[in-house]
Amino acid sequence: MSLIVDKSDLPVLKPFRLRGAAYDEMYFARWLASIPLIWVVAIAIALPGLALAQSGSVNPNAYEALWRWMPFLLTNGFLFNVVISLLAMSIGTALGVLLGLAQISRSKIIRRVAWFLTQLFRNSPWLVLLFIVLLAVPFQIELFGQTIRIPAWMKAVLGLSLPVMANISEIVRGAVLSVPSGQWEASESLGFTRRQTLYEIVLPQCVKRMIPPWMNWYAILTMATPLCSLLGVEEIITLSRQAMSAENNPPELLVPFYGFALVCFFLYCYPIARFTIWLERRVSVKL
Repeated sequence: MSLIVDKSDLPVLKPFRLRGAAYDEMYFARWLASIPLIWVVAIAIALPGLALAQSGSVNPNAYEALWRWMPFLLTNGFLFNVVISLLAMSIGTALGVLLGLAQISRSKIIRRVAWFLTQLFRNSPWLVLLFIVLLAVPFQIELFGQTIRIPAWMKAVLGLSLPVMANISEIVRGAVLSVPSGQWEASESLGFTRRQTLYEIVLPQCVKRMIPPWMNWYAILTMATPLCSLLGVEEIITLSRQAMSAENNPPELLVPFYGFALVCFFLYCYPIARFTIWLERRVSVKL
């Protein structure tokens, strides 16, 4: 018995499939860690040439000025950027964990509110959030007859913690949902409550999965701290402008001073990115 297959020369419209690159929450760490160190050395060597090309003349006083201001820019400027990033990451992580757990709540209202807040702050420009916090939060509050001033750097910490909160929320939600459903079913069969299952079984397994993307977002947050200069916070970019003003603003100071800021951020974030990629490979599930 032969199988007869009907053939046709008519064109057939195949189903349309949109193929694109999947979202990678570790993209920034992968990109930063992929930069060869030889490139960094080459850029550092080329910076003096860029400064000379910009000024049009050889002026060693530009690097002498940078050398004089370097301790001040490092201790009073860049270290303050690090402090802002650590405080914003701490606040954002604490709020993000709560918001992420709210996204998997059994209450439909809580899930919807948590999802809305996550998407709102996750898809909002960081600079816009900083200006909103700057204008919305008062400069001082009265508490028990005492006047408490709220400096600009505290507002910057709060403003930067909002997008971090939203992204940490997604990390927590994704990590919890990545745990096999058999873990929940086994805990229920053993008489565990949902709260006990979440805090004693599921979340301990999620910690190592959340650390690499958490570190990735910390590196991104650190890179975003120069935005605080637009709020008047005296971090490395603001202090660099003040230092150049004290030197009468010669154009040949731009590349050395801003190049020094670039090197500071790179030397701080590059080891974090390398360690993040190594940690991701270490904690990945081996099949």
